[in-house]
Amino acid sequence: MASFLKSKRRFRFGQLAKLSVFAAALSLGVCITVLTPEARGQNPSPTVGPSQVIEYLSKTIDWYRQTTSSEQQIATNPVDLAFADNNRRTADEVVRLAFDFGRQQEQMLLAQASSNQSQTPNSNLSQYQSLVQAAAKEDQQVQQTQLEVSQLQQKKETATGKQRRGLDSEIAELESELALMQARRDVLHNMIDFVGQASTTGLGTIGLRSQIDQLARSLPAYLGEPLNKGNNTQSSPPPQSAPTTASLKPAPTGIWGYMADLFRLSHKENALKQEITSTDALEQEARQLSNPLLATLKTMIQNGDQLEHQADTSDPATLAQEKQKLDQLTAEYRQISAALIPLSKQAILLDIYKRSLRAWYETVKNDYLENLKNLLVRLGGLVVVIGVVLGIGELWRRTIFRYVQDTRRRYQFLLLRRIVLWIAIAIILVFTFATELSSIVTFAGLITAGVAVALQNVIVSIVGYFFLIGKYGIRVGDRVQVAGVKGEVVDIGMVRFHLMELAGGTMDSEPSGRVVAFSNSIVFQSTAGLFKQIPGTSFVWHEIKLTFAPESDYHTVRERVNHAVDAAFTAYQDNLERQRQEMQRSLTYVSASALKPKVTLHFATSGIEVLIRYPVVLQKAAEIDEHLMHELFAEVDREPKLKLIGTEVPETKAAA
Repeated sequence: MASFLKSKRRFRFGQLAKLSVFAAALSLGVCITVLTPEARGQNPSPTVGPSQVIEYLSKTIDWYRQTTSSEQQIATNPVDLAFADNNRRTADEVVRLAFDFGRQQEQMLLAQASSNQSQTPNSNLSQYQSLVQAAAKEDQQVQQTQLEVSQLQQKKETATGKQRRGLDSEIAELESELALMQARRDVLHNMIDFVGQASTTGLGTIGLRSQIDQLARSLPAYLGEPLNKGNNTQSSPPPQSAPTTASLKPAPTGIWGYMADLFRLSHKENALKQEITSTDALEQEARQLSNPLLATLKTMIQNGDQLEHQADTSDPATLAQEKQKLDQLTAEYRQISAALIPLSKQAILLDIYKRSLRAWYETVKNDYLENLKNLLVRLGGLVVVIGVVLGIGELWRRTIFRYVQDTRRRYQFLLLRRIVLWIAIAIILVFTFATELSSIVTFAGLITAGVAVALQNVIVSIVGYFFLIGKYGIRVGDRVQVAGVKGEVVDIGMVRFHLMELAGGTMDSEPSGRVVAFSNSIVFQSTAGLFKQIPGTSFVWHEIKLTFAPESDYHTVRERVNHAVDAAFTAYQDNLERQRQEMQRSLTYVSASALKPKVTLHFATSGIEVLIRYPVVLQKAAEIDEHLMHELFAEVDREPKLKLIGTEVPETKAAA
């Protein structure tokens, strides 16, 4: 047996040497023939031409890339991942079947071209056909040699001693022959590809194989490989890593999350609709390619039935002719069915793919409706909660207007109500729209810290506003003294307040026309004092100093001065008493003294000095001063014994 294998290999090696010389000459002849105008004759166009095959493969590749990329983008949950994985496997099989159809169609077109060449032996394509046949024969020999090497290596595992060394020699010789065969095969295939690319018209089927191989190289290796008909096992795609939980979209928890999820689901629905449309288009294209093949098969079946129903005959020539027709019909049937079966399988897979897409679309649609329902429920709840808060705010407002009569206090309560309502609504909106509360809390904390540092003075001023409008705070119209400036309050804002400056520098002076602005934070400054009247009061103390001659009667001076003061303050006593009572109510734990004039007499070197301290209403300070001076001069004129030798203009003094 070993000697037989050796003689067989020597014979094959000699045949290879002869075939190498023939192939080299044939390759050169084909290159020259293909590029000459005479070589570009027209062949009968096949039912499915090479251009249709390439166009169909290109559309299949575009469909595969589009669907794969789209499904990878929209798969965001375990259900989507299951659909996407199942669809990917189906799409891989669709692409494999498309390339199987292309290769089968290339073989069928090649057989048709060979048949046409046999009818026209002078055609220039006969040289190319010889080259193709030589390449096919070379491929077969390479496969046989590889099988022999594999068998010898298996036998070597159980061999020992001299037999093992003999097997090593045979394996080395076979590997050398295999290297030569592979080199020969590569040369032949390179020449075939070159001729196919150089031809443009008459050799349309020559470049089909190279174009199919080029398209296959644009895809992953496991998709472009030809189907192994001798073995049912096929190349499987490389394992993909399982998606991590971080890549999956979490379930929405807030209104904002539901709205974002609705937009995402809407985009997913549109993507699935586009995939269904493109799958329908590819299925229609496959149908158009299979229709001519089906028509040809039907014609062949009818021809076969006619041959079967022909009358039986014993004529050897007639029987040989019928056998030749049946053999030719069988060969053509096998070729066409081999090309049609991948298209039929592909149509079934495309239909399964569309059903999967529709099921996926229904799942996404149900999720969309469920999220829309949850969003509407949350929006309704938000409206109800805000309505309840606004209702409480309205009830609070009515209560303030009913039980708080003081305008100032009412304004303060209304402002507090407005602030509480806005804060409550803001908190409700944040908790309703927020998707991840922990992130919101962290973000709010960082924002609050940054705002507190950047707007420190503003925040202090806003807090100072509530101190300014407190029980002993200020309001518009009050006359106050702030940091040495005396004026009348004209505006109180959240950040600062404004004073109309008093021209004379006293509380009873007239406004100068200038406005002074102070920050509300001044209430927290220890060096800047704020002086104002007690709420409900509007008075100051004035002081007048009179000097009588030394010879004046002491008792008469006291009597006349007291009489003049009582006469001057009779008209204002009720107003001052009301202010005292208001001050008494404001100063809950401190008793307020009576607002009455005080007269003090003492002897000096110049005479008898009389000091009069009296309260005046700010709005009528000048009028009271004038009235008091008038009464004093009247009393002095009535008594000849009194001689007034000196007086001073009334001025504002602090009460003793």
